Amino acid sequence: MQLNGSQIVIECLKEQGVDTVFGYPGGAILNLYDELYKHQDEIKHVLTSHEQGASHAADGYARSTGKVGVCFATSGPGATNLVTGIATAYMDSVPMVAVTCNVGVSLLGKDSFQEVDIAGITTPITKHNFIVKDVTKLADTLRRAFKIARSGRPGPVLVDITKDVTAAKTTYKKQEIELPAPKKDQITEEALHKAVSLISKAKKPYVFVGGGAIISGASKELKEFVELIDAPVCDSLMGKGAFNGEDPRYTGMLGMHGTKVSNLGVSNCDLLIAVGTRFSDRVLGNPKKFAHHAKVLQFDIDPAEINKNLVVDAEVIGDAKEILKAMIPLLKQQSHPQWQKEIKELKEKFPLKYAPGFTGPYVVEKIYEATKGDAIITTEVGQHQMWAAQYYKYSSPRTFLSSGGLGTMGYGLGAAIGAAVGNPGKRVINIAGDGCFRMNMNEIATAARQQVPLIQVVINNHVLGMVRQWQELFYEKRFSNTTLNDSVDFVKLAEAMGATAFRATSEKEFDEALKKALALKTPVLIDCQINSDDKVWPMVAPGAPIEEAFDDKDLNNK
Repeated sequence: MQLNGSQIVIECLKEQGVDTVFGYPGGAILNLYDELYKHQDEIKHVLTSHEQGASHAADGYARSTGKVGVCFATSGPGATNLVTGIATAYMDSVPMVAVTCNVGVSLLGKDSFQEVDIAGITTPITKHNFIVKDVTKLADTLRRAFKIARSGRPGPVLVDITKDVTAAKTTYKKQEIELPAPKKDQITEEALHKAVSLISKAKKPYVFVGGGAIISGASKELKEFVELIDAPVCDSLMGKGAFNGEDPRYTGMLGMHGTKVSNLGVSNCDLLIAVGTRFSDRVLGNPKKFAHHAKVLQFDIDPAEINKNLVVDAEVIGDAKEILKAMIPLLKQQSHPQWQKEIKELKEKFPLKYAPGFTGPYVVEKIYEATKGDAIITTEVGQHQMWAAQYYKYSSPRTFLSSGGLGTMGYGLGAAIGAAVGNPGKRVINIAGDGCFRMNMNEIATAARQQVPLIQVVINNHVLGMVRQWQELFYEKRFSNTTLNDSVDFVKLAEAMGATAFRATSEKEFDEALKKALALKTPVLIDCQINSDDKVWPMVAPGAPIEEAFDDKDLNNK
């Protein structure tokens, strides 16, 4: 049948099973929005307050559902406003398709109104991108974009379509899509047997889990594998929920703000098995002294991650779930009672704890208790992010959404909207600091307009907390531009944008506000006024070995 470009875009989205798009209209994308209007019963459009909010919402939708997130933006500034969200998705391997529309072909390269080379701009932060100047190539390009976004190691793909292509006509024929099979062609018998040999000889194995285990849906196999080799488990920020945080084998996060148990345990193990994690600098500390008593075995889908940040002793390349499925039948039941006793003693000696009073950790722990761990938690970036990682126990995957690689302040609220839209009926809570909340707080208006029942918790210490913490510890308390000493009232702002809002200055006030917020089915903000000097403990100094994690007690004892 003959369809114009805009109709082809909508039909291709329907082919891919897309039910939601996040975006913001403009001149160059008008034809596409006009067609979307005719299909609003089939594809829901969430109008955000800013294109960056749309990109983060598509990201949150993707992370929480496992589907490809989709966002729309017009040419020029509309497209460039997506860049931070695209980069965020790229760093954390999130499947996303960003559709932008550009000026007509005849106006390209002439500095036309709202013209920008968005394909050129986003080349370093996408798995692939396209500019479509021929309507006959549109459908196949969109299909390829979705296939690239969701296959192998997922990531964002941008499709830029010129405005004349959205109006031009061509023949369209519907296609049934085939979802990509898990990547296992690189899993070799040699690699598997080498891995089995290392595991069989280990007396102190430790499993380190990253976001790849969540992307591959490997939680069931991971639990079986861990019990089979009788190992403790730690995770990265991106790996939270891949292994049950309430399981006795779990020791907490690893790295700069990891638990002392995980940092010391990994430093003393004789085999570290990394499942779907890329050994970021925040995990390694000093790479020359990381897990220096251990051999390292890495399972990863991306060959480029092997020996990139850390030289390993062996690797198996492929989808994490498929690797574990292949490994389990080859292994005999292991038993390491002495090693487990050693880890248990570390847990008793170094429990994760915080000072009494109204603090960030208190807020997170009370959210965990009130939701019984059954919520999707999104975060911004900073102290509150680390507290959310430390004090909320994630028992299942896709329930902790945070910008790990790029560290994007302003990510969480958009992501919460995407997660709530993608998971109707599921409680979604965004935990933010006041500095981060300012970045994209206009998306409260989006939540109110769409009646998205999320809870926005602002841990408000009136400073840029994490930067201030570094300034105090490493810059002799020179608090350069990290004090937010103004009169911004988040409660009034939230109410002005259509949300319900509460202010809490004590434990009692917060407990009451949280109870009321959980009972409501509308967007709610809770402004939590905490002390400016609260810190995230433990901490590893930049460049130091992770076994040298310290807390306030260690500082006082110096």
